[in-house]
Amino acid sequence: MDHFSFADAGYAGKRKKTRREVFPEAMELLVPSTGLMELIKPHYPTAGRRGACRGT
Repeated sequence: MDHFSFADAGYAGKRKKTRREVFPEAMELLVPSTGLMELIKPHYPTAGRRGACRGT
């Protein structure tokens, strides 16, 4: 019979974070996304029609 201790119960829900989870958190600390978005926004293309195509 396998016993479950309090220490095991506390650790059961925890797992090691993957690189995919760690990287965005580290980047957010280095370069806040709000500041980056404000910097990029003037140069980012907008959605919509560009150069209307005229039918015959």
